[in-house]
Amino acid sequence: MSDKPRVLIVDDVEVNSKILAACLKGKYEMTIARDGQACLDIAITSPQPDLILLDIEMPGMNGYEVCKQLKNNSLTMNIPVIFVTANDREADEEKGLLLGAVDYITKPLRPLIVAARVNTHITLKQQHDQLLALATHDQLTGLYNRHYLFHGGGKKIAYAVRHQLPLSLAMMDVDYFKVINDQHGHPTGDAVLQAIAQLLGSQCREEDIVARFGGEEFIILFEHSDLTHANKKAEKLRNMIEQLEPEGLIVTMSFGVVQLEQKDSNLDDMIARADSALYCAKETGRNQVIGV
Repeated sequence: MSDKPRVLIVDDVEVNSKILAACLKGKYEMTIARDGQACLDIAITSPQPDLILLDIEMPGMNGYEVCKQLKNNSLTMNIPVIFVTANDREADEEKGLLLGAVDYITKPLRPLIVAARVNTHITLKQQHDQLLALATHDQLTGLYNRHYLFHGGGKKIAYAVRHQLPLSLAMMDVDYFKVINDQHGHPTGDAVLQAIAQLLGSQCREEDIVARFGGEEFIILFEHSDLTHANKKAEKLRNMIEQLEPEGLIVTMSFGVVQLEQKDSNLDDMIARADSALYCAKETGRNQVIGV
């Protein structure tokens, strides 16, 4: 996959798309959409575009409506949109900016201006993404941090309750982690946590939330998963971790697993029940999964 920033060009006139692509040739990975619906479909597909160049006058759904839908969708709301149009009236530009566009380029196009404005907004988007990653991810493991767990987890609980869908949570803890730090040193302990985090992240789905809860504790929110499925997934992870042998050490983990219930008013309630199950797993032998 290319490391170049991704630009989506949306224009129903082929020659216009080619002109825009020529202005940006070499610096970006470009995709073309011929109508508004195609733009919306591409925008939610991974990897998402880093910026959208959007024509206003298109058959069917015009650019204003496309922009409105992009900004109303949590999956696409942070993608910067630049309108590219022959409409040079101040009122048209104001309308576009009020809908959430970051810029407004009028035709006839000036290649150097197009390239400069796209570069500016791509740079701002990259800086925003970097700051967001720092705010939502754990520095040591690269997993989501506690702050994001509660933010994203609250949304998943609300969605599961609203649509009556199953949601499960696994809380896990590295067995005898203090012994690892004491006998082998904190750098080794950090390497163990990093190896476990990499395994957890690689084995979970994109819709799940995998987070470092603190210290040697991790939490996974399994979307669309009942307790039976979550227990099976946790048991698979427990077995894989036992075989992982990070830094040449045999490392095990204990798991407490719960499913969202009516009495759970928020994520704290699920975590409290999972913590109790985890405590039981620790007290009755460690290196096991207990689901309640």
